[in-house]
Amino acid sequence: MNATDDDELSTRSLLAAELKRQRERAGWTLMELSERSRYDPSYLQRLETGTRLGSHDVMVVLDRLYDTGDLLSKLWRKAKREDKQRRYQGFAELEAEATGIQAFSANTVPGLLQTPGYAEELLRSFGPDSEEQLASQVHDRMSRQDRLTGVKPLNYRALLDESVIRRPTLRPSTWTEQVQHLIDAAQRPNITLHVVPLNAGLHSLLGGSLQLLWLPSGQTIAYVEGGWSGQLISEIEEVEHFRLSYDRVRDSALSPAESLELLRSTLEGQPSCTPPDQT
Repeated sequence: MNATDDDELSTRSLLAAELKRQRERAGWTLMELSERSRYDPSYLQRLETGTRLGSHDVMVVLDRLYDTGDLLSKLWRKAKREDKQRRYQGFAELEAEATGIQAFSANTVPGLLQTPGYAEELLRSFGPDSEEQLASQVHDRMSRQDRLTGVKPLNYRALLDESVIRRPTLRPSTWTEQVQHLIDAAQRPNITLHVVPLNAGLHSLLGGSLQLLWLPSGQTIAYVEGGWSGQLISEIEEVEHFRLSYDRVRDSALSPAESLELLRSTLEGQPSCTPPDQT
């Protein structure tokens, strides 16, 4: 792998070097390791050069073969977190530049609309290395929300799957605060919230989150994110595909007024409302 000085210090590069060192220490060729692990030799070679990070399962197998305890598994988990942070950093820079964002979330409240308590519980579920790291992550997330206020606030539209507001936090007070925060946000002139009701059925954006970032240059970038990964997409054809998918989901969502009423009824513990008649 062609590595810069920073890359050489990354956990991914350390893992790759350790994989090669352990194989050479054992005196095995890639073919012999392949026979023992039942993984393709070309795949194992890509792990040793760092061009592939691989899966946790293969690290468990190699830890067993090399008798390294859980060393490789630990390095893999740390490298995975670093890769995610690197991708996220690119998104954060674009978010700070964007003039408008259209977001969809299928599972959690979007970061720009989270309260500190909600953000802390969500980030804690990913297993931070320390309380200090968790506090820093929460602080960074709250700082990003400055984009929604100020002299020239960001134009922000969010589609929330109804499951987002049906999944409470562990502490009722945290959830009450979060729902009230959504109600307050929905009434700001630069923020538009839609709830996509459960009985709207299946659609192409389920399973993760999407953000369309409108940049001052006129370019639109898509950011697709799952629980453990995120990807920035700039190719025009792919971005257009996500934009059309977003528009279709918005067509099945409740209006802003109906969504606000649903949020208020959620806060009061009332049953959900139904989507408008599409016929």
